[in-house]
Amino acid sequence: MVLTDAGEKLIPHVNEVFEAVDKLHFLEEELFSREGELHIGAAETYLCYRLPRVLKTFVSKAPKARLYIHSMSCYDIRDQLIDGTLDAGIFYQDVGGLGNSLTLYPLESFPVVLVGSPDIASRFQDFITPNQQHKIPLITNEPNCIFRQIFEEYLKRNSIILDHTIELGSIATIKKLVQNDVGVSFLPRFAVEEELQNGSLVEIRTNVPHNKLTIVCGHHKNKWMSPLLQLFLDCLTQE
Repeated sequence: MVLTDAGEKLIPHVNEVFEAVDKLHFLEEELFSREGELHIGAAETYLCYRLPRVLKTFVSKAPKARLYIHSMSCYDIRDQLIDGTLDAGIFYQDVGGLGNSLTLYPLESFPVVLVGSPDIASRFQDFITPNQQHKIPLITNEPNCIFRQIFEEYLKRNSIILDHTIELGSIATIKKLVQNDVGVSFLPRFAVEEELQNGSLVEIRTNVPHNKLTIVCGHHKNKWMSPLLQLFLDCLTQE
């Protein structure tokens, strides 16, 4: 049997197809061995108090993966999800401006509470009556912090004035200062649950409306659902 001229011209193209199939087989083996990179952005409070168990499970199931975790503001997470910089992000849904380009997975809702040391809570009990002034600082995160924005809007609406604001980037440091009578803070309850139970912090009543936040995980709708990304979502949503 002898190849025709058309067959001779077809051979290089057939070889290219076979080479492409071989590459796909190698790629499949690499993917399903759960190797590669995954870039995750997370709100600092959730990263500190909720995410470690999820990450432990993920790492145990994908030990060869290179996992990059970025502690970021919710606004930055939203923006980098929309532009495709992050593979996935964990942030407070209340950030707004999400458009229709993201796929979101609600994780949990939780209250945000005003806390102070027992001494401070006994001396500054009334954060409900409008038109008053407290000679005590608010200790809080950077201005783009969602729960800071909620509480500052509440204070403004009720004309409750605090002495000044101490702005810090670490929730752990904020809690330490509050425990040592420096000021009050408005934080997700899960971040202060242990301190509320052991009595080193006390919840101070407020009338903050809609004082529950919803944490979500999101990725761009056009983001390829790699095995690593799917594994991370499974670990997160099954926790």
